[in-house]
Amino acid sequence: MRRPGGLEVADIFRQHGPAYRESHRLPRSHLRAMRAIESCRTSVLGGHKDKCDHCGHLEISYNSCRNRHCPKCQTLRKEKWIEARNDDLLPIEYFHVVFTIPSELKPLVSMNQKVIYDLLFRSASETLTELADDPKHLGARIGVIGILHTWGQNLMDHPHIHCVVTGGGISTDGERWVACRKGFFIPVKVLSALFRGKFLDLLNKCFERGELAFNSSISHLKAPGAFASFRKQFYQKKWVVYCKPPFDGAKGVLKYLGRYTHRIAISNNRIIADQDGHVSFSWRDYADNNRQKTMKLKAGEFIRRFLLHVLPARYVRIRHFGLLANRNRKECIALCRKILGEDKTATKENRRLETWQEQLFRICGIDVTSCPVCRKGRMLRVGLLFPYRCNGPPEPCR
Repeated sequence: MRRPGGLEVADIFRQHGPAYRESHRLPRSHLRAMRAIESCRTSVLGGHKDKCDHCGHLEISYNSCRNRHCPKCQTLRKEKWIEARNDDLLPIEYFHVVFTIPSELKPLVSMNQKVIYDLLFRSASETLTELADDPKHLGARIGVIGILHTWGQNLMDHPHIHCVVTGGGISTDGERWVACRKGFFIPVKVLSALFRGKFLDLLNKCFERGELAFNSSISHLKAPGAFASFRKQFYQKKWVVYCKPPFDGAKGVLKYLGRYTHRIAISNNRIIADQDGHVSFSWRDYADNNRQKTMKLKAGEFIRRFLLHVLPARYVRIRHFGLLANRNRKECIALCRKILGEDKTATKENRRLETWQEQLFRICGIDVTSCPVCRKGRMLRVGLLFPYRCNGPPEPCR
């Protein structure tokens, strides 16, 4: 259901999207995201009719678009993903490490999203796993969950990787658990230096293989000498890597994952107004003591900034490494539990029999089958509404 009286990204797209699409040449992924968000929970996607078996109240519900960039389609997906991760949590410390690239790389990133994002994942994960494997630091195989974020609070591009890292790992002989020093993982200066070196080395290899594209504003970088000079400057810059104190146990990890995993560039509750061709939204200025401010942009600029964060088609923005890598996670988690002396069984098999309504109620406490009017009856499906295509803007579900 739509928030009463609240503006949504979908409203802005419906109002200003047609003009923006006419004046800009957009890639297919951007067009698909815009149209999905505009159509979400409207007659365009169809839906169903439900009737209360007690008071006879009739309610129409339109289908969701399920696009991962839609502000209205992430709740159940996020909660299901987090619940699955709960089965993998160990009785250990977990750390939060963030890797960020210099802002001067932004023009190159905008033209080569998939390539640069892959480099970011690879360099961050290899930095963590190699340093942890080094006996000078830990001497163990750790587990890492990497989450790609591409935005700042002002909606500008700000690519960075959030990592949830196990505070220890399995020894090289696979016989014991090697824990980090309490409250301490690996020095951030060491992390930053290795991350910088790995990223710039991988970037150079991509250039040599001809995998990078250059638009008019950076076309001069096509020349090998110019690119070498461009890349060399980043060895002198500070690469921001920070490691926060360990989470407050398993609950702290899950709370964090709930905030970051399925987050999009801007949520609907941050949008304040859409007036006179301008969109206003709230944001936090981290450079000014985290103060809450209001930003006002032309509608076209708001749309442009939102689309900066639409990922390439089928791009995986949550990845697992080391002990948590998908190919052997089940066996590694079982071995970790055996070494740590923890007896915990997963419950995934039982969940497969649940409907999405049952899952939503169990995970979020929202009972969509309860009548919203009398609160006594159950809403039973009495009819389907097939997708409807029309020339005008779709009617949203209110």
